[in-house]
Amino acid sequence: MQANVGSIDRIARVLIGLVLLALAFTGTIGAWGYIGIVPLATAALGFCPLYTVLGIRTCPLKKG
Repeated sequence: MQANVGSIDRIARVLIGLVLLALAFTGTIGAWGYIGIVPLATAALGFCPLYTVLGIRTCPLKKG
């Protein structure tokens, strides 16, 4: 599992995940807000399975 999520992408995922969870906890958008766990998990791992399928990479390749 090679990282494919870059720094800016990770920050955006954390923010989106936290907003979705906050909206779910307050009852604003209901249970669908708990989907915010997904962007938080992919940010923590630095890997997004969907990016692999689509051939997207937002982080630089490591040389070595």
